[in-house]
Amino acid sequence: MSRIRTAALPSIRIAVLMAMWFSLFAYAGRPLLVAAHLAGVSRAAAWGGLFLVSLLPLLALRRRPLPQFAGYATLGIFSMLLIVVLCSDVLRLSWWFARASLDARTLTYGTLGAAALLSIVGLLQARCPGVKRVRIAIRDLPPELDGYTIAQWSDVHVGPTIQRRFVSRLVEQTNALHADAIAITGDLIDGPLAELREQVQPLRDLRAKDGVFYVTGNHEYYWRADDWIPELERLGLTFLENRHEVVRPGLVIAGVTDPVSHRSDAHAALANAPRDAVKVLLAHRPQAAELASQLDVDLQLSGHTHGGQFFPFNLLIRAFQPVVAGLHRIGKTWLYVSRGTGYWGPPSRLGVRGEITLLELRTA
Repeated sequence: MSRIRTAALPSIRIAVLMAMWFSLFAYAGRPLLVAAHLAGVSRAAAWGGLFLVSLLPLLALRRRPLPQFAGYATLGIFSMLLIVVLCSDVLRLSWWFARASLDARTLTYGTLGAAALLSIVGLLQARCPGVKRVRIAIRDLPPELDGYTIAQWSDVHVGPTIQRRFVSRLVEQTNALHADAIAITGDLIDGPLAELREQVQPLRDLRAKDGVFYVTGNHEYYWRADDWIPELERLGLTFLENRHEVVRPGLVIAGVTDPVSHRSDAHAALANAPRDAVKVLLAHRPQAAELASQLDVDLQLSGHTHGGQFFPFNLLIRAFQPVVAGLHRIGKTWLYVSRGTGYWGPPSRLGVRGEITLLELRTA
């Protein structure tokens, strides 16, 4: 009897999860049901259509660009619709307490229109990253390095929904900045090399006076980093695997692998670096900044957080990540956390536009 109960547990869990999933879609899709009713669509057809739409996000599990984009886009649109419906219910409740009348038709179409508009804005902010310029005052910066620029990418996530065209635009935008160095702080790819080899080829055209430097994020290790790293090096990226390069007299750029590799070592990365040099550390996760400060790093460049990626997660993430985005001082070290250049999952960055960061070192 106990064996039968144990065998039934996975089925019960799946059934509960599916019920919760469809309940969320039913709540978010309530304005769609009302609009369908106003348009004369039968209740059975409307509910059947909503059920089928709730299954579309499962397409994201397929490793093909069009189905995966459709799955993630559906998830993004309904996430936005869920937020807008929740806000409309708060508005409805406040009007009820005020004993004021509210036209259901107006509220329904207004909710759907707001969700559609916000979804489009979020898509544009995800697909069209902008250039963010940041000046950082470095103590004891040699005069010849005053004005030195580093272009940073982070969390591009080249994969089924981010393809060659997106990468080509990034390369063009970045080359137009004429940066002295380019730093890519992890999660550049999000899929196997066999599927994405052609999509990353534009990386060979990246240009910077002192080179293009790269460290791994956690996603590289989900997709066989040992396969990816030689390919990225072939395309001209310099992989900083717990080591550093003296790129100019008085300037060191170092890098560490992501902790998920179990090989991240900031001490090794900075071993034998010139003591008086300005030290820049590339580390995917911002948490490395505390150790970086102990090692007299002047500037750490990181990513990983995506800045929360889209509203309202950009607000909620602050409960889990002490540093979400932007420039911060951690002990002796300046820490800059990129909001991310690409995106992961739903193609939305509402309120958190993707960025190519141009950091300029200036004398303090």
